[in-house]
Amino acid sequence: MTALSAADPAIRIVGLSKRFGDRIVLDDVSFEVAAGEVVAILGASGAGKTTLFRCVTRLAQSDGGQIFLGEHAIRNLGGRQLSIARGEIGLIFQQFNLIRRLSALDNVLVGRLGEVPTWRVMLRRFPQRDRQLALAALDRVGMLPYALQRADILSGGQQQRVAIARALAQQSRFVLADEPVASLDPQSAKSILSILRDIARERMIAVLVSLHQVEFAIQFADRVIGLRAGRMIADRPAAAFAEADHRMIFAT
Repeated sequence: MTALSAADPAIRIVGLSKRFGDRIVLDDVSFEVAAGEVVAILGASGAGKTTLFRCVTRLAQSDGGQIFLGEHAIRNLGGRQLSIARGEIGLIFQQFNLIRRLSALDNVLVGRLGEVPTWRVMLRRFPQRDRQLALAALDRVGMLPYALQRADILSGGQQQRVAIARALAQQSRFVLADEPVASLDPQSAKSILSILRDIARERMIAVLVSLHQVEFAIQFADRVIGLRAGRMIADRPAAAFAEADHRMIFAT
């Protein structure tokens, strides 16, 4: 894929719909995320946030609409083309998804799997350039001193930093962060969201992050999108997000 400028829609979603049986999970959702932009998706549990992310990665097949990653319509991709597109998506989850018995460094090197022969992966004999890339990614998120520590002895905030470093080592152009701070204390959550915002700017990465916390969305995102029962009911600059929007999205 070619490089994107800040004006380009790195992620473009047009009329996305998804059903599970008779239940509508996503209903005609459309929005864009530019390179270097952080867009927060707000919504209560069951609003469709995780399903939206699964459709973007093609882990779930949408029933209608189209998703573009850069210049490619992901619905039309298959085989190696789909693998390449997925390789440019960095995924960050609530539960970190690290291999607990491996070191922080080895977990970050997982982000290089698409570029390394299988035998090197099996033996954990990554090329020096990949190790340097992984160490640089750990350094960027403040985790270089912990590079050789096992993931399972790191705090939650530290593990999430390692997950972000893994996405950096993957050289992602798009980052999908699904409730990345839901299990963290407020200070750790702010630190993680600050890192995501800064790397979006520095590396022109399009970041789509789902959140429950309105105050974090306003503080760290450029735009806020509200989902309610699968429908997009708000799309505002973060600075313009109002209490009325909050009530509309989270009304019981």
